[in-house]
Amino acid sequence: MKIKSTNTILYCKQWQETVAFYRDGIKLLALLSNDWFVEFKLNETSRLSVADEARASIKSGDGKGITISLQVADLGQTLAELKEAGINSSPVKEVWGAKAVYVRDPEGNRLEFWEGRAKAERRS
Repeated sequence: MKIKSTNTILYCKQWQETVAFYRDGIKLLALLSNDWFVEFKLNETSRLSVADEARASIKSGDGKGITISLQVADLGQTLAELKEAGINSSPVKEVWGAKAVYVRDPEGNRLEFWEGRAKAERRS
């Protein structure tokens, strides 16, 4: 199997607030938008979409069991951009040899922004 791209779709009760969070707060570019679905560009091959659960056959997970993990080039710059957008983050933590912060979107989904390279675990 050769996967060419990825798209994670979040089904939301608070659809408008969640769209605004990703569009205006996180500053993601919307590639496709209609009255119940928005597809945002993460990079050249990855997308994150937000769907209104009231218009979809799949319901919201209420933020349970989801972490969207995003490696960034500069965690300090990311923190500054989050603060400027009024988005509160956790303190910087070391996770698997990398530095990370966490935020929650209006649906309660956890986003992890991390920088560095996690240490590979050696197996004997």
